[in-house]
Amino acid sequence: MIRGGDKLEKHMKGIAKKLAKGKSVKIGFMADAAYPDGTPVATVAAIQNFGAPTVGIPPRPFFSNMIRDKSSGWGTSLGHQLKTHGMDAVAALEAAGSGVAGQLVQSIHDTNSPPLADATIKAKGFAKPLIDTGIMWQSVTSQVEG
Repeated sequence: MIRGGDKLEKHMKGIAKKLAKGKSVKIGFMADAAYPDGTPVATVAAIQNFGAPTVGIPPRPFFSNMIRDKSSGWGTSLGHQLKTHGMDAVAALEAAGSGVAGQLVQSIHDTNSPPLADATIKAKGFAKPLIDTGIMWQSVTSQVEG
């Protein structure tokens, strides 16, 4: 319980200071994530998400679908994280970002269509789209900025 205007003002300033520390969180494939040959993971992820019809790669919108299906709950989740972390914006954004990153990884694993071409299945030895070496899903991360 806070009594007295000066205590309330001090408390509110403390909350404002904590909130000002974290400005945003990036989720996905950071610039330093690359395949062994140097190809950026973000490039491969974008091609898989949006497709490249000129070279026969259909869209498998794992990222777009995750945003469509999950984004409506992100504000509520961040609010809960702020409360849990005592209004510490950095800690709340780290926790929320980690949660969204987990949703993205799950979306990669859950995406099964469109099916792979027969030649791709033969080359890989299995029929699961978006999973080959595991580098893409293992590269999903979140990063607080501010």
